[in-house]
Amino acid sequence: MWKYIIRLILRYRVANLIVIGLLTIGMAFMATRVQMSYEMARMLPRSDSVSIDYELFKSTFGQDGAVVFAGLTTDSLFTPSAIEKLDRLTTSIKETNGIEEVLSPTRLFNLVKDTVRKQFVLVPMMKKLPVTQAEADSFRTCLYNLPFYQGLIFSMDGEVALMTITLDKKMLNSRARVALIDTLKSRTEAFGRATGVKVSFSGLPFIRTITSRKIEQELKLFVILSLLITSIILLLLFRSGKAVFFPVIIVFISVVWTMGFISLLGYKITILTGVLPPLIIVIGIENCIFLLNKYHSEYREHGGKVRALSRVVERIGSANLLTNATTAAGFASFIITGNAMLTEFGLVASLSILTVFLLTLFLIPILFSFMPSPEVRHTRHLEKGFISGIVRWIVSTVEKRRPVIYLVTFIMVIIGIIGVTRLGTSGKIVDDMPHRDPLYKDLVFLEKHYKGVMPLEISIDTRKKRGVMRADNLARIDKLQQVLAEYPELSKPLSVVEVAKFSRQAFFGGASSQYTLPGNYERNFILGYMPKNMKKKEGGRTIIDAFADSTLQKTRISVQMANLGTDDIDRITESLRPRIDSIFSPDKYDVKITGTSVVFLKGTSYMVNNLFQSLALAVILISGLMAMLFSSWRMIAISLIPNLIPQLLTAALMGYAGIPIKPSTILIFSVALGISVDNTIQFLSRYRLQLRLNHWDIRPSVLKALSETGYSMIYSSSVLFFGFLVFVLSTFGGTEAMGYLISFTLLTALLSNLFLIPSLLLWLDRIVTTRRFREPLLQILDEEFDEEIDSIEFETDTRGSA
Repeated sequence: MWKYIIRLILRYRVANLIVIGLLTIGMAFMATRVQMSYEMARMLPRSDSVSIDYELFKSTFGQDGAVVFAGLTTDSLFTPSAIEKLDRLTTSIKETNGIEEVLSPTRLFNLVKDTVRKQFVLVPMMKKLPVTQAEADSFRTCLYNLPFYQGLIFSMDGEVALMTITLDKKMLNSRARVALIDTLKSRTEAFGRATGVKVSFSGLPFIRTITSRKIEQELKLFVILSLLITSIILLLLFRSGKAVFFPVIIVFISVVWTMGFISLLGYKITILTGVLPPLIIVIGIENCIFLLNKYHSEYREHGGKVRALSRVVERIGSANLLTNATTAAGFASFIITGNAMLTEFGLVASLSILTVFLLTLFLIPILFSFMPSPEVRHTRHLEKGFISGIVRWIVSTVEKRRPVIYLVTFIMVIIGIIGVTRLGTSGKIVDDMPHRDPLYKDLVFLEKHYKGVMPLEISIDTRKKRGVMRADNLARIDKLQQVLAEYPELSKPLSVVEVAKFSRQAFFGGASSQYTLPGNYERNFILGYMPKNMKKKEGGRTIIDAFADSTLQKTRISVQMANLGTDDIDRITESLRPRIDSIFSPDKYDVKITGTSVVFLKGTSYMVNNLFQSLALAVILISGLMAMLFSSWRMIAISLIPNLIPQLLTAALMGYAGIPIKPSTILIFSVALGISVDNTIQFLSRYRLQLRLNHWDIRPSVLKALSETGYSMIYSSSVLFFGFLVFVLSTFGGTEAMGYLISFTLLTALLSNLFLIPSLLLWLDRIVTTRRFREPLLQILDEEFDEEIDSIEFETDTRGSA
């Protein structure tokens, strides 16, 4: 097969370049249309019950998690000058396009009984700007005497006040949100500088916007760093500008195709797909190293450029296909997770890796066929040197000190097993931000004063119209709120009960001591002052609209939660469920615990479970692909051992370092497995070829194969190691962990492939080197086609060289 492919590549090299160029232009056009994702990642399938409950909640009450919180310290807030500036700031934000509502200390409302019309009306707390400090102090006292706002707008200790900014739903998931958040932040920070008020920002829209911006910035940084590092390694290895320039061009084209795939499939750039361009650069450069190293090796052997380029494809084409296919399989395993973000990541990654393989397979022979033959200095890296000395030492160790290798391996496996027992599963909504980041510091500040900003919702369906306002149901809601108050991780609940208490306070003259739930005898009088029509004639909303549907059959209890781990969220929800059922009988009420926090909990658990399945699938897929090359199941088992041990050691490292299993860390295993097995395939492919050349004498075949592939294995692993290591510069914990954990896995896999698998082959001898291994489904070619290679003609040159 490969002799026909190399003829296709070299005979029609100009035509191939034109076709690749035209296709790349098309993909480049698609790449210009790719967009960043500004939506909350869907972690559950739409058919999941938790997802259905959440969507039903949003259709009834609107989007939760649409509020930006700006915390304002009050030590210098309540002065005439600061209040005037805050009022101007609040008004300007309220008038900004994309803002649905704003609440701040200067835009709060009191509920007042209108005795003429016999109904409650909302009256602004600040009727005019204070001029003197005495007026400012009086305004502050009035605000703090309204229990409704305590724990919601004003912290219980009175040290912080909140400005809550609700974003329009259309703005929430669009790119325009970035400019809007920037505007809000700059205006509010300018207010802080002018007044001396410390400003802290948080809320899901703000967190997601900052996260999206960091992804965009890091995408550019990592592409540049990956290109720089891999270019330096190529230059050190091949000492040729052409050997740097052409691979860089190839991986640049590959990145264009990757971005084109994202756009073509209708996807957007997320925190996962954002790491694909630098990832493709690293994998593409690894392919180039294998091909160029073989090209130089063949050329030095016989001095024929065309023969050398042809042998590159013929002799390592199958192995290179398998290495890229196994890498792609590691990523493709994410497609079965059922998580949209991981499915997109897996599909685009696997397509991009296979594209990189084809581009390198075609372009390396074509581009170098136009170049002069390699000079002596270009092949000097194949001679004795530092790396060659290391390879000789490895060969000597494998040959003479195998018991030491087995002992070290056994000790590391024991250490690995102990480390794995320390692994835990966890995850937080804001989990990947470093603790030194201002975003995280602001989140902790607001958690300290308000207990959190993450939405937790409880929806209650009374199954009866106007059932929400029944006295017994209000009492049940109040009882449930008392239960919620027992959890220190939850903020003050907000519901129709608080509105009822606020109404009683208004009915009895506004005294804060009257802020209690109306009794049975008071209830009819007080509720009689409620507006009969839930919508105002001018299209506005009444105070109760935010907590109940238009029929008053369904209501909600809104709570803000700290940035808890999945274990804590699970503990709270599991603890709440029986207590809720004891208050609201499941036979009469439908009560759901929902909101972004619950969806995240269930989504994380779902993803972790499915990622374990994807890892198992990756092992099966990779084993199946290797079966095409090594038909012996014994050889497949032996080949997996040096690649599964690094997985064990990586899991152990996570256990010892206290890094939990979560979506951003567990995907590391499938990715690393698909990449690390490349060295195994290259070694075993060369081993089988050496068996033929050495008349099936195992010992010299193993040692010769190790000598030949050790150099390429070290250099390709170095590219991958340093290529992934650039991710440790990420500000996202998950991406940072991917950097050093995958680098660690690849390093241990390299050592395992260099020392362990040759040792096992020598030890088990003919037990694993069976006839099936000698007669694979996918053949690795040797010299049988050499007589035909020199006859290849280019369409513009019939002399066999260019």
